[in-house]
Amino acid sequence: MSRDMRQTLTPRTRRLLDIQGFDAVDVQELAPVAPWLRLAFGLCALLAGAGTILASPTILLVLMPIAALAAASPVHPFDLIYNYGIRHFTGTGSLPRRGVPSRLGCGMGAVMLVVTAWAFSAGHVVVGYALGGVLTLVALLVSTTDICIPSLIYRSIFGWPRARDTQPKDDRHGETAVHLERRVLRH
Repeated sequence: MSRDMRQTLTPRTRRLLDIQGFDAVDVQELAPVAPWLRLAFGLCALLAGAGTILASPTILLVLMPIAALAAASPVHPFDLIYNYGIRHFTGTGSLPRRGVPSRLGCGMGAVMLVVTAWAFSAGHVVVGYALGGVLTLVALLVSTTDICIPSLIYRSIFGWPRARDTQPKDDRHGETAVHLERRVLRH
């Protein structure tokens, strides 16, 4: 895909990405790379799922520092696969930095990975499968639908991003045509 092609995001996808912390990223910059934002979570789901199915503390503990780095940094370690490789084949730009809501999810994932690994190593296999299953399902959800449960938790506590304007501004005060019409009709 060439860089000249204009892509758009559905209002639903744009809103879900804003909830994840991409609300300060221009839509024209976000649209071409939006599907690739799912790559990191898809890889995490794959590895967490494998570690859970195999009841492997080793696989889960290998994934834990990756999740911890993703929580501490605005660039997920798996984003580097796209930024330094895939994007050169797709002709798209680098992935934008991840916001705090998304990074909270990675931090929660890191904690769940440690607890799940402990459960398997301590012989609490049912607990390990339950925790690992939930972790894998949450990662699968965000990697397939952009619905990030930890981001929703963050936003419900600290506030929701403003809705992006879908209509052009018409006056010097930044009001949309619909808003102006309503204001005029009321007076």
